[in-house]
Amino acid sequence: KSAGNRSVQKVQIIQNIDKRIPLPDIAKGLGRNMNELLLDLETIVSSGTRLNIQYFINDELDEDQQQELMEYFMQSETDEIRAAEDYFDGDYEEEPLRLMRIKFMSEIGN
Repeated sequence: KSAGNRSVQKVQIIQNIDKRIPLPDIAKGLGRNMNELLLDLETIVSSGTRLNIQYFINDELDEDQQQELMEYFMQSETDEIRAAEDYFDGDYEEEPLRLMRIKFMSEIGN
C-alpha cells in the first residue's frame, strides 16, 4: 500500500477511536483483521501519537487485570509481548497484552 493510503487509514483509525467504535468494527471497516489493526495501532503510538483505547480495554479486562498489566509494563525491561506471555504464563491471551502495551506506550511511552 502507498504511504498516502496508510496515512488516510491512520486518520480513519484515530477518528474511529475518538468515536469509541469497537476495535473489531474498525478493523472490519478497513477490511483488516484484528491482528492487522493492532499492528496499525502499535505503529501509530510508536510514532508518538496518543490513542485512548480505554473504552475498549474496559470491555476486555477488569480494573485489577488492567492494573496488573500496567504495573508489568512499567517495571518490565522489555515491551516484547512474548516476554509478557511468558511472565503471565498463559493468564492472558496475546490480544489483551497488546492492547495494554498500546495503552502503556500511548500514556507513558510518549
